[in-house]
Amino acid sequence: MITLVGIIIGENEPIDRAIRRFKKKYERSGVLKEFKKRTFFTKPSVKKRMKKVKAIRRAQRTAMEEAM
Repeated sequence: MITLVGIIIGENEPIDRAIRRFKKKYERSGVLKEFKKRTFFTKPSVKKRMKKVKAIRRAQRTAMEEAM
């Protein structure tokens, strides 16, 4: 899946603001995340283990927030 990210720069818009907008849009689109995911192969067993660890951390975080 190829996702093109682009912005339209206003006539009097400073380049700093345009770059900042581009970076935000780029991060939200998930292009970098997808690239990193596809750069190397992860065994299904490792994916499963990582998913389980993530779920445990998420559960601990929600339990902590509820305790407060």
